[in-house]
Amino acid sequence: MLKQRILTALVLLPLMLLMLFYSGSFLWTAFATLIALLALWEYGRLAGFSFQQQQQYLGSTAFFMLTAYLGNWQLPPFIWALVFAFWLLAMPMWLNQKWKIAANFRAYLIGWLLMLPFWFALVLLRPDSDHAVHLLAVMVLVWLADSAAYFAGRAFGKHKLAPVLSPKKSWEGVIGGLLAVWIYVSYARGQGWLFAEQSWFIAMFAATILTFVSIGGDLLESWLKRAAGIKDSSNLLPGHGGVFDRVDSLIAVLSVYAAVQILLN
Repeated sequence: MLKQRILTALVLLPLMLLMLFYSGSFLWTAFATLIALLALWEYGRLAGFSFQQQQQYLGSTAFFMLTAYLGNWQLPPFIWALVFAFWLLAMPMWLNQKWKIAANFRAYLIGWLLMLPFWFALVLLRPDSDHAVHLLAVMVLVWLADSAAYFAGRAFGKHKLAPVLSPKKSWEGVIGGLLAVWIYVSYARGQGWLFAEQSWFIAMFAATILTFVSIGGDLLESWLKRAAGIKDSSNLLPGHGGVFDRVDSLIAVLSVYAAVQILLN
């Protein structure tokens, strides 16, 4: 399993960096579309969609994405406000109440609420390769929070964060991840990569919010899998599970980060 994880990472990470820094606008959008649609397909599996439902759902979503790109469409601020409210208010309620989804129109809407803002964020935050470092800086925040929480949890974890949703996560891991993010954001802000125009205190506050949103995105996907009785969203990525498994926190953080950028500007 570890060998598979390493080999898969050695392929995926260079591919991500290559696309991020060297692809043109159309190719990057196509890459972002592939990621979002694969994650949406896996979400449909967790929701129990039939093959016909999946075809219709993915086909209509892909058509919307193509039309949005060609027409240079943007989500209105009202939708971004809903996205922001979902991740900061509705998502904690969902985890607390442990709501389940079924293969119906409500599940369609939830899937779009998860994946479409994520797709728009990937496209909007990286209009060209000159903006790649800023998008990568946000991604690194997510990856660092997850990795630091994992190692801190293994070393010091005693108090469970959410035993039913994700038994291995601990409050000690959360603290370790948050400390690592604070250090990273302090450095990234000084380099002009992230929150460069904000005060240090505002940057730390934003980093804290994004860290907890990242954890929430991970826990939400964990709950969807647990409710569906599925270990991994798919087996597309050997040793890593599915695409949704890898981008669950990114979906949450990039959506919230993009929402704030749009609403404040």
